[in-house]
Order: sequence, then C-alpha cells, then structure tokens
Amino acid sequence: MLKSGLAKLSLVALLSAFASTGPVLPVAKAMAAKPIAETLYVNGDILTMAGKEPAYAEALAVRGGKITYVGRRAKAPRAKRTVNLGGKTLLPGFIDSHGHMVAFGKNMIDADLVGTPDIPDLLLRMKVQAKTLPEGAWIVGFGYSAKKMKENRTPTVEELDTVSATTPVMIVDSSGHLGSGNSVLFALTGVGAATADPVGGTFARKSDGKALLGPMEETALNMVREKRPAFEGQMADNVILGGAKVWASMGQTSAQDCGIGLGSDDMAILRNAINKNLLPIDLYVCAKDSIIDPMLAQANEVRVDAASGKVKLATRVDGDTRYINRVRMGGIKFWLDGSVDTAWFSQPFTNNPPGKTGVYLGYEQIPDEVLNAAFDRFWTTDIQMNMHMNGDAAADQALRAIEKAVKKYGMRDHRPVFIHATYLRPDQIEKMRKYGAVPSFLTASLPPAGDAVLYLWGPERAATSIAAATFVKEGLPFTFSHDAPVSPSPSILAIVDAGVNRIASGSGRVIGPDQRVTPYQGLRAVTAYSAYQVHEEKTKGTLEVGKLADLVILDANPLKVAPTSIKSIKVLETIKEGTTIFRLPATPVP
Repeated sequence: MLKSGLAKLSLVALLSAFASTGPVLPVAKAMAAKPIAETLYVNGDILTMAGKEPAYAEALAVRGGKITYVGRRAKAPRAKRTVNLGGKTLLPGFIDSHGHMVAFGKNMIDADLVGTPDIPDLLLRMKVQAKTLPEGAWIVGFGYSAKKMKENRTPTVEELDTVSATTPVMIVDSSGHLGSGNSVLFALTGVGAATADPVGGTFARKSDGKALLGPMEETALNMVREKRPAFEGQMADNVILGGAKVWASMGQTSAQDCGIGLGSDDMAILRNAINKNLLPIDLYVCAKDSIIDPMLAQANEVRVDAASGKVKLATRVDGDTRYINRVRMGGIKFWLDGSVDTAWFSQPFTNNPPGKTGVYLGYEQIPDEVLNAAFDRFWTTDIQMNMHMNGDAAADQALRAIEKAVKKYGMRDHRPVFIHATYLRPDQIEKMRKYGAVPSFLTASLPPAGDAVLYLWGPERAATSIAAATFVKEGLPFTFSHDAPVSPSPSILAIVDAGVNRIASGSGRVIGPDQRVTPYQGLRAVTAYSAYQVHEEKTKGTLEVGKLADLVILDANPLKVAPTSIKSIKVLETIKEGTTIFRLPATPVP
C-alpha cells in the first residue's frame, strides 16, 4: 500500500494527466448584442433530455464547441450556418456507460467468430485469419457462442492445434469470460497439467483430471490472454481509430473502456493515442485492479511529458483537466463474479449450467479483503470504483466494502458503479440509494441471454433482473450499456430498444415485463444519467446552454416510433464539440 502522501501525489498527478439537470428548457434571456452563432439547428425535433419528462426546443445554436442557445426559433441568434433538420431528431451525443472500446478495436483486427454455426466453420475462420498476420502474432478469434453452435461446446486443444502447430491460437467467446487455446499457446504462457486453477477461474481438464482440455474460464483465461504480444505501430493506431469510428457511427461522443489491462499492451495503446492525439471522441478508462499502480506511474510520465512539451496537448473546450488529448483515467475495475453461467448468488441456480453439479452458486472472483483495501485507498479520491456483478452475492460484497469505507471515512459523492447489477434484491437497492451507487444495466444481454437467465436463474430472479423500472419508481439514476465487444455491436439505440421491450430473441418472450421502461426513460439512461454516472453532468448529457455541443442527429424520433423499431433508427450524423465526426453516407438512387 502506498504511503498516504505518495498516494495523494500520485492521484493528483493522475488527474492532471488524464483528467463532476437543470430546468426543462433554459429561458432565453434578452441580450444587448447576441454574438453570431457558428451553427443554428432548426426545423426538427430537438429533444433536450433535460428533465424527467420530454421537452423540445425549436432551435439550438452552437459557438466555440458549446451550446449557446436553446429555445424558441424567433429568439434564436443569427448564425453563419443554419442546418435545416428537415423533421429529423436532434439529441445530446450518446455516452457509453460501460464498454470496451480498446478491446473492440483489437477485435476488429482479430478473426470474427460471431455467428459461427459449428466447430469446422470456426476453425476455417481461424485458418483464414492466420494467413493475414505478421510473423510472431498470435492467431486470435473472438465472438463465438458455444450454446449456439451445433456441438454445444467450446473447441478443444487438439481441434485448435489443426489451425496451427507452431503459432499460439486463442479464441474468446462473446461474453469475454470463456475461451480456449492450442498446445503452443499453453506451452508459451507456462500453463500445463501441473498448473493450479486460479481463484475465480478454471482450466478444463481431460478425463485424467490433469491434462488440459483446452477451454478456460474467467481468471484462468485472463492469465493467458494478458501475455499476448503487443499491438505496435500502425496496428496500435488502428485499434483506437477503428474503435472510435464505430463508436461515433452509433452516435456516441463519449466512449469507455472499463477493463484496461486485460491486454498487456493496453497502456501502451492509450499512450500512443495520447502522444499522437488520435481520438475524435472522449474516452473514459478504468484500470483493471491488478494494474492500478502501473497506470498511476504512466499518468505521472504523461504529466511530465506534457509539462515539458514532449506531448503536445490539444485545448479542451470545457477546460476539463481530467482529460488529456481526450483520454481520462476515471476509475478502477474489479470483477466480483462472472457471466450468466457463473454469476455469484446467495441462493442456488434454479437449473445448473452444463457441467455443473450439486448446489451451484456461481463464482466469487476476489476475497473481501482485496476489495476492502481498494476502497480504503480510493473512496476519498476521485478514482471511481467500478465493480462487475451479475448475482446478488456479488452485490452484497460490494455493499459490504462501501459500508466499511463510509464507516471509516464518511459519506461522499463517489458514485460507485455497479456494472451490470443484473439481479438486485430490494434491500440492496435501498442501500444503493443510501450510498449513491449507480447501476449500469447491460440491457444488450436481454435479447440474446433472456431465455438463458429464465432457465438458469428461475422466473422470480428473471422477472426482477435489470430492474430499471424499479429505479425509475424510486427516483434513482441508472444507465444502459452495451459492453461491446461482449455484445457484437456498440449500438446505443439497440440497448434502448432492449430496455424498453425486454424481448428474448430466441423465444420472443418478454423477460420481466414489469421492468420495462418508456423510450424517454431509456434515452435518459444513455444521455443525462450516463453523464451523471461519470461525474460529467455539468458539461454533457443534455442540451443546455453552456454544455458541450456533443450532438447526434437521428432519422426518426425514438419517442414517436413503434417501441420495437427503436433499434432500427439510423444515426445520420454525430457531432463532437460542434464538429461532425460521422455522417451516414447518402444511399445512391437506383
């Protein structure tokens, strides 16, 4: 543990290097001489998101990267350029409340295994990928789902050996919690029959109980993949540029990667992005708990380089010193449990996942003392605690740690993030209110995993999972997330659609109908509430004077279409601080 003085110094350096809703409609006050705006938006549905109920403006003006007017068209300032929305919808730029943009950028370079129907097809995709790689690179694929493959299982070490007998081969499923490898991969990373399973994870074994079968879960997978060789040069650039391009195409002006450190080169990729000022959108990052000290050291290096002029800093319109060239080190990330199959519950699964026998409660990933020590260190700082949890036992662990911190240091506006928070008991929600915790609900999981949740967790837990409507009723903030690349696409409109409808794609059943929210409440979860979650509600999340001109234009209003078609609405344009960073290409006339 760092001495208190050094810890404070490191945190100050960190914040310096990477650098907290008003009325429904701001009243347009008379001005002696209104400055000419750069851009004026008119003739569309300008949905401000600045209140519990929908409110519209007739005009919005932008100057110097900020919103300078929101109100009636008749009182709007003159502008150098007027954008006729033509009936389209203008909203605040969407804010990613939990995703993995860096990991997604890497996966764009890896083999795409999404939708693979069987093991032969998966192996073929991996062999094609092998032909595209430079010497020394691992052959990696991402996105398969064992449940959706003909064999209903993950490929074995021998099967992956057919991809290559000389190069490491690794596959990771769509959840990011399960994978498999070939013989070369395990040999290179020092994993063998004698390797003990780490706490919170397992290496699947053959019938002798020792030899590696290939599949690996949770922390076992992390042990292996963190040793992957670094992305360098243009490949490192492409990770950031590719990820940011996709995020912007989905209307997102602020991205997130909450899990930096899953790859050994993640910090280097971020440093490369900072040095070259590559990012067109903001990026909030959380360090994996095991690399927080190296991240602090990296932050100190960036601060020194910025002060010396070695790193050229771009000017921020909002003056937010937590960001440096659009990267903000916002928090630390802990995985308290696993995915749908490995969630940690206080009561047993209703039906065990394949291969699990007896009374099965899922996995605890870390001991209490580790989490408690982190709260000791960071509760009184601006480093935000983010904790992955699916089951209620994991939520209990988080709440115990918060209670201890409050008892020691008092209450503060920390806003600990309960990532996913898929099943919460009523007593836990009340404690979250007390301590100001914010859940980031993974609504992206409802269509593909809703039926599995119903089967594995039972109807009672499924009905109250992702309890967004309960949070609305209680007047508490919550956010929706896509967790991409865990979900194949970082589509914001898709997660709003999922939270509004809660339809399982397999059966068509509504999972927990009482937890459905209105389209407006769903939009609040990806704008105003998402800004609040990351302490940026003063500059983002609503269309109000003085806030950043982070905007998105949609081809239809989510409040005026059939709820089940929200996901089909197109993002026409994404604007970051008054500058267009994405525009949908026009469809050629046949």
